[in-house]
Amino acid sequence: MRARQLMLALAVLLALAADAVAQSRGLLPADFYKEVAVSDVAVSPTGAFVAFTATTVVEKDNRRHRTVWLQRLRDGQPEGTPFQFTDPTEDSSAPVWSPDGARLAFTSRRGSDDNTTWFARVTAPGGEAHHIEGVEGTPVWSPDGRWIAYVKAPDDGTTPAPRQGWIAPDAITRTLDAERFDGRVVTSMRYKSDGTLAFVAHPLVRAKRQIMVVSAEGGEPRQLTRVPFDAGQLAWSRDSTRIYFVGDEAQDDEHSAEPTTDIYVVAREGGEPRRLTANPGGERAPAVSPDGRRLAFLATPARGAETDLMVVDLAADGAFQGAPRNLTAAWDLTPGVPEWRRDGAALWFGAGIGGNQHVFDVAVAGGPVRQMTRGDRQLSSVSLAAAADVMAYAATDAVTPDEVFVARADGSGEARVTRFNDAWLAEVTRMPAERLTWTVAGGTTIEGWLVKPVGYQPGRKYPMVLKIHGGPHGAYGNTWFRTFHVLSNAGFFVLYPNPRGSTNYGHAFTYATRGKWGEMDSEDFLTGVDTALARYADIDPRRIGVSGGSYGGFMTNWLSATTDRFAAAVTSRSITNWESWYGASDAQGLTEYEFFGPPWEQRELYRRLSPITYVEQVTIPTLIIHSENDYRTPIADGEQWFMALMKRKVPVELVRYPRSSHGLSRTGEPWLLVDRLERMRSWFVHWLIEQPAPTVEAPPH
Repeated sequence: MRARQLMLALAVLLALAADAVAQSRGLLPADFYKEVAVSDVAVSPTGAFVAFTATTVVEKDNRRHRTVWLQRLRDGQPEGTPFQFTDPTEDSSAPVWSPDGARLAFTSRRGSDDNTTWFARVTAPGGEAHHIEGVEGTPVWSPDGRWIAYVKAPDDGTTPAPRQGWIAPDAITRTLDAERFDGRVVTSMRYKSDGTLAFVAHPLVRAKRQIMVVSAEGGEPRQLTRVPFDAGQLAWSRDSTRIYFVGDEAQDDEHSAEPTTDIYVVAREGGEPRRLTANPGGERAPAVSPDGRRLAFLATPARGAETDLMVVDLAADGAFQGAPRNLTAAWDLTPGVPEWRRDGAALWFGAGIGGNQHVFDVAVAGGPVRQMTRGDRQLSSVSLAAAADVMAYAATDAVTPDEVFVARADGSGEARVTRFNDAWLAEVTRMPAERLTWTVAGGTTIEGWLVKPVGYQPGRKYPMVLKIHGGPHGAYGNTWFRTFHVLSNAGFFVLYPNPRGSTNYGHAFTYATRGKWGEMDSEDFLTGVDTALARYADIDPRRIGVSGGSYGGFMTNWLSATTDRFAAAVTSRSITNWESWYGASDAQGLTEYEFFGPPWEQRELYRRLSPITYVEQVTIPTLIIHSENDYRTPIADGEQWFMALMKRKVPVELVRYPRSSHGLSRTGEPWLLVDRLERMRSWFVHWLIEQPAPTVEAPPH
């Protein structure tokens, strides 16, 4: 008996030792190649399956590969393990279910086939993926399953000319020879868009997407609309005789800065669409109740105003009957796209709350908004099968990438579906995020999180990096950020706060920094640094770095130029000069609202809030990371910062990434994304760990 106990004890010790060895390292930049991302979660209407897209990285080819997977469900719980449904050699994504759950549509570009919409039977008799004649867009089935609607720009039967739209059709100057001229003639302010490497064709050239309807068995599609704007966000009436959709009559008005989308309805057999909402304000995301008697939608009355969930009764002809009712007027967060509960008595939607993203519901009769899911995590791609009382979603937390989960519609009975990342993460030590809060002038509470260094030993001194999110109307929280773990593994504390200007803390908090970027929010960051220093005496106040992208890059530049609290900086896709940014960006409306007008109306404010105004005060080593095809924060801003620091002999490097847009850190080419992580890591290691900390003189008494 004693021998057996000794053997068991030895086995336990060996297992613990093996586990310690397996988790002997932290996250490295190249671990990105092992990550599997899940998205496009779609639970079947019958609750029998959940479909989703899994994205892997093909390192040798510097690309991502997507496939559609299925998980069988029984009584709302996983049965067996998930399996790959689409051809593993083809790139496929965006699964959509038929009303009976017998067919799954998905998007896939295969060979020279121009039609990217494919269908496959999930139930017998099964068979190969196929097209349905006449369907050339993401399908929206009618409730009776007899019809498929989709949106598509009509084809006039002609082959587009090379470089079509490169010469504005309303240009005054004359093109001598269109075949020899391969430049651009621009008369539209919207001639470029971030993420689009080629310039955007003139809006007068591009055909607008219209609603097409075809039999679910295939056939000749019928064009229902001929509106002078793009139709989208289709929702069938419950009797399958009408389609609600969203459009914007002011779509091509380049001087319109207000939300102007409206909800329309058109008969399945065609005819003139009716506009059901009216400006001012924008309405979107229509959802018809199970009994067909009500319509829910989201409404934003003006730019910068709160978005609310509305519901309105429908007349027999599909028109609004009475005034819409606001279900979230007393709720200060932002509701997402609504889904109806099976009995039609309540609506579900997703929303951010602090550092989390969860599912909420509200009764149609009125009452408080209730939170349905819980935990320090963020849920996304939520899909509801109301008839089956099942929902599915992707969920992530501070130490785990997204995986797929299923639960009952009330959030209970949650079960995990996928474990794509478990094996490789078992070898990686990830430090948990510790929540911190602090109070700034005026009594506002700021929330943030602190990650310790891997292998943290109390009593030893460590550097820290302050990370700043973009937006500013975005938010950090309980989600997977590989950058934080790479820096933690390199020996840093990492602090990431949600300053004023962030979302998920109420409308007033989100817009508190309007006209005060840098001037107000600096306090939130610096007080956060002080809070971290007070919590951990192990953080060396002489070795604190600052880093961020987009708005975070702007704030990195601002803090570098207006404080002496930091010893090194990494600024990504940043803004340095608001006046020049305004003329080169694709997003002038941002500062027109945030800074109360364009630069010629607010010249003093634009210059006062530009980091370049104070660049002579920058002394800290700075790494500048910028994408050459970033049209949101064009690379000239990074170049201005680089040139100013070079002239002043401040240690600086500029890294230019080709073929890359504003989203490099999220969706960029894998090789470049991983390279960016290593450059950030190595810059901070060099200046905050390998180099001696600067000497700080004591302040005079």
